[in-house]
Order: sequence, then C-alpha cells, then structure tokens
Amino acid sequence: MDIMTGAGLLAGIIVISVMMFMGGDLHMFISEHAMIIIFGGSIAATMIRFPLGVMLHGLPLGAKFAFTMSRLSARDLVDELARIAEIARKQGPVGLEKVETDEPFLAKGIRYVADGYDLEFIRDNMERDRDNFLMHLDEGSKIYRAIGDCAPAFGMIGTLIGMVQMFANMTDPSKLGPFMATALLATLYGALVANLFCLPIADKLHGKLLDEETNRTLIIDGILMIRDSKSPALVREMLLAYLPEKHRHEEGEPVPA
Repeated sequence: MDIMTGAGLLAGIIVISVMMFMGGDLHMFISEHAMIIIFGGSIAATMIRFPLGVMLHGLPLGAKFAFTMSRLSARDLVDELARIAEIARKQGPVGLEKVETDEPFLAKGIRYVADGYDLEFIRDNMERDRDNFLMHLDEGSKIYRAIGDCAPAFGMIGTLIGMVQMFANMTDPSKLGPFMATALLATLYGALVANLFCLPIADKLHGKLLDEETNRTLIIDGILMIRDSKSPALVREMLLAYLPEKHRHEEGEPVPA
C-alpha cells in the first residue's frame, strides 16, 4: 500500500473541509449543477481524446497503481536474483521449480528458465510483457492528466454559464444568489478535481512508471544471466549498476568516496 497517496488525499480533504466548516454550513458548498458541468464535461472531453478501451483499462489500472507499491524494491530484486542464481548454479534449472517469489514478473522469468526455454524466447517474451505493461500504465497517467487539464476549464465554463444566468435574471434579486453560487462552485470543483486528485495521481503514476521500467528491465537482465549460467557474484555486480551509488552497498558498509 502506498501510504503517501492516501495520506495526501486525506490531508487535502481535511484541510478543505475544515475551511468550509469554519465559514458556515457545508451544504452551501454543494451544487448539482456545478457537479454536472465539471464531471460530465471532463469525462466527455476525455472520451473524445481516448478510445473507450483505453479509458476502461487505464482508469482502474491508474487508480490501482497510485495506491499500491511494488512488492520488491530494486535493491531487493538484486538480492533476490543473486539468490536465485546461487540456486541455479548448485541445483541447475530444475532447482528453480521450487523457488517462490512475491513478484509476478520475476516468477514468470524463473518459470521460463526452469522450463528450459531458450535465451531469445525469454528475452522477447519478457520485453514484450514489460513494454505492454508500461504502455498501459502510461495510458492511465495520460487519462488522469487529461481529466486534470479539463476540469479547471469546465469550471470556468460553469462559471460563465452561471454568470449569464445571473445577468439574465437581474430583475429578480432572489435568483442572483443561487446563480452566483453555482458560478463560483463550478470553479471551486474544477480546481479541486484537478489539483487535489487528477494531476497528483498523474504525476504519481509517471513516477511509478519509471520505477517499474527500471525494476522490470533489471529482472529481465537478471533472468537472462541466470539462463546463461552466470555466477551469482557476476549477476549481483551487473545488476547493481541499476541502483544509485548510495544504494549499491549493504547497510553499514562504507560507500567508496
């Protein structure tokens, strides 16, 4: 579970809610008309930008990965692959059949080696799997960013509609307040949807995409070296190149100057 995503959203909701309660009744900040223009308009514009299949796949995938963390960090993957290489050296590919891991992509690679698939098949299949996954994750990021881009614009559209209605009813003072409230709430909703939810999630997904690209490429290289019967020490040293310098050494081990 990615605690920071949930904590950030919760903190933002609390801050906005406290400010609303300090200024009066919460019901004054509820407007069905503003919700319709913001959510309906943003979704409609996003549907024009993306095919239906991309939206149906990208929205839930993006929401899932915004709130979850990778089971293993890059450093953990290096240690795990070195351990697997040690098992393969001692017991051969057959020994990998009993190896268990929490990372599904790594488990797939281990199964390929245990089943004796050739090097090119493993490379092509795993790289295709990685690229497809990253493409779908990138689509999710783009969809949330598109909604975040649309929401403030439709907030302004809602404000303009509310002002037109207000000026068209200047002779009836009782209608001025509700129309002005609708106009302002449309801008408020658009800003909240974009800046508290959609754009932060889009940025979080972009960061997750970069992490997943590194981790999955690391796994592919590690699996290929294990299939090629490289020594555990060589596997570890080669994969450590994926990590930042400060993360390449065990805790307590001095980092070279």
